[in-house]
Amino acid sequence: MSLMEQIYKQVIIDRSRRPKHRKTLARPDIEQDGVNPSCGDELRLSLRIEDGRIAEAAYEGHGCAISQAAADLMADALEGRTLEEAHELAAGFKRMIRGEEVGGDLELGDLRALEGIRRLHARVKCATLPFTTLQQALSGEGGVATEE
Repeated sequence: MSLMEQIYKQVIIDRSRRPKHRKTLARPDIEQDGVNPSCGDELRLSLRIEDGRIAEAAYEGHGCAISQAAADLMADALEGRTLEEAHELAAGFKRMIRGEEVGGDLELGDLRALEGIRRLHARVKCATLPFTTLQQALSGEGGVATEE
């Protein structure tokens, strides 16, 4: 295992054990539930919007280390972004996890720690669940976002 893979593995472990954004927002502007039925991962994404930007992102739920780390890293990356930028982030992350070019000037930052998950096909849905949930939240469709 390369040094970079070791660092990324440690980021996933740290974020799943000591999340920064696992909490309940008092009065979120947007909430969305998501589930990965093949693995049992579940989460509720909450966003607070101020002046057209995501002022605070949080989640609750349970699941494997990958889904929980992905949710926490995503919440970190969302804060300060517009809703359009958040949609671009979700789409870019999903392209990265499929091994495609992220595109544009999109900077994924710490989300790159999850890039190696694409080699673990059974775990890709765990990593993408928070982003699928975000996309459904931003679409305003309601219901439960399902990663199948």
